[in-house]
Amino acid sequence: MSQPVCVATELGSYTVDFVDWKSVAALLPEDRVIVSDETVGVIAKTHGLSPDITFPTGEESKNVDQYLRVVASLAELRPSRRTTIVAIGGGVTGDLAGFVAATYMRGLPFVQVPTTLLAMVDSSVGGKVGVDLSAGKNLLGAFYSPQQVVIPIDALATVPNRQISAGMAEVWKYGFIMSRDFITQLDSLRLQSGADVPAELVRRCVDFKREVVERDYRETSGLRATLNFGHTIGHAIEKVLNYRDLLHGEAISIGMYRETLLAERLGLAASGLANEVGERLSRQGLPLNHPSLGEIDSLIDAMRGDKKSVGRKLAFSLIPELGACRLVTDVDEGDVRSVLQ
Repeated sequence: MSQPVCVATELGSYTVDFVDWKSVAALLPEDRVIVSDETVGVIAKTHGLSPDITFPTGEESKNVDQYLRVVASLAELRPSRRTTIVAIGGGVTGDLAGFVAATYMRGLPFVQVPTTLLAMVDSSVGGKVGVDLSAGKNLLGAFYSPQQVVIPIDALATVPNRQISAGMAEVWKYGFIMSRDFITQLDSLRLQSGADVPAELVRRCVDFKREVVERDYRETSGLRATLNFGHTIGHAIEKVLNYRDLLHGEAISIGMYRETLLAERLGLAASGLANEVGERLSRQGLPLNHPSLGEIDSLIDAMRGDKKSVGRKLAFSLIPELGACRLVTDVDEGDVRSVLQ
C-alpha cells in the first residue's frame, strides 16, 4: 500500500493513510459518531462500521435542511467535545458531515473516510466543508481540516463505473493544471473498473492537492483557485440542473473543455488545446456537451455567484498550456457566452 501523505496547514497537520477496508475500524477513535449516506452505510456496516446517522444518497442532500436534520440527530446522541465525527462516503458526505463537525459545539474532531474516487483524490483533502444554497454551490461552509483522512482503496472495487469515470475528471484536472508528466501517465492508463485504480495514482493526486493547499490554504493568493479549473462552468451547470442528471465529475468535464475553449478565445492558449483536453476526457467516457448549455442566461447568472468572482465580474481558472493554470478575473460576458453556444 502507498506511503501516507502528511498535510500541514495553519490549522494543524494531519495524515492521509491508504489502507484496506479491514484496517479502517482500528484507525478510528472509540468515541465517535459515524455519518454516511444510506447507500454507503449498508456497505460500511459489512465492515464493522455501522453508521449512527444516515441521510438520502445524492447531491440533493447537500443542503441546509439536511444539515439541520443531521445536527438534530447528532444532538440526540449527546456527544461530548471529544467525540469524533467520522464521515464515510463520497464528497457529499464529507462536505456535509464536515460542516456539522465544524459548527456543532463550535467544532468537534473530524475524520474523513472517502469511498469514491472523486472524494479520495479531491474533496476529502484540503479542509473545505459546507453545503449548497439555492444561490449556488458550496456557499455556506468553512475551512475545517480533518484530524485524519483514511482511504480504503479497495472500496473502489464496488463503485459503479460511471462514478469511477466521474472521479477521473478530477484526476485529469491535476494533470491539466500541474503536470505534463502526469498526463503522459494517464494516457497509458487503462481502467476497466474501480478495482483497476492504482493506489499510487490516488496518492499522487493527494500529493498534488497537498502542494497547493499548504501554500494557499484560505485561497488568498489565487493559487488554490487553480484547483477550480472547469468548476466555474461546471458548478453553474449543476445549479441549473438542480444537482440532478449529471454527476459532479461529468459537469466538471464539460466545464474543463468549455473553459479551455475560453482560454483559446481570450488568446491565452494556442488553438487546438481544447481539442487535446476534450479528446482525453472523451476517451475517459466523460461528456463535453449537455443540453443545459443552452440555458445561457441562467448559467451566466450562476457564474456571477461563483466564489472566485470579484463583485459581479466573471472569473475563471484557465490553462494556457497543458500542465499550467492561472486565475483570470474580469472575463467579458460575451466571450463566455460564445463558448457556451
